Amino acid sequence: MSLAWIGLGSNLNDPAGHVARALHELDGLPLTRRRTASSLYATRPVGPADQPDFINAVAQLETRLSPLALLDQLQALEQRHGRVRERRWGPRTLDLDLLLFDARQLEAPRLTLPHAEMTRRAFVLVPLLEAAPTLSLPDGQTIAALVEQLPEATPPRRMSAAVLPESR
Repeated sequence: MSLAWIGLGSNLNDPAGHVARALHELDGLPLTRRRTASSLYATRPVGPADQPDFINAVAQLETRLSPLALLDQLQALEQRHGRVRERRWGPRTLDLDLLLFDARQLEAPRLTLPHAEMTRRAFVLVPLLEAAPTLSLPDGQTIAALVEQLPEATPPRRMSAAVLPESR
């Protein structure tokens, strides 16, 4: 079994509902079980500011899928939520990012592990710190240290604990 961390985000059509449903649906992916999830966080958009704020969370999965097979499952889940890719960093019903997969480092056309932008994104790091306070990246950097290094800006605002049933 491998452990994977997934970043979730939404800012369209009931964003909290999309994220909450996706957290449930992650537990139903083939050969995969959700182990934990963070609270929901409200965050300002990265990139174009002419869009609503986001609801973000992270989840840890236990999976027998390969990184690319898991990515395919995540993208299919985005499609079931009506994801349309109109512009980079634009509004979306659901965004699922594969952040970490065990301690693997990977550079492939479709996937970079760890996620290339995660160390600069408070909306990823703050929920990760909540869910896994001792988590480290494959290069040894701790999530706690990365959160401390974030520039002073509007931090993600914790909304609520993720209300989830026990995973399978």
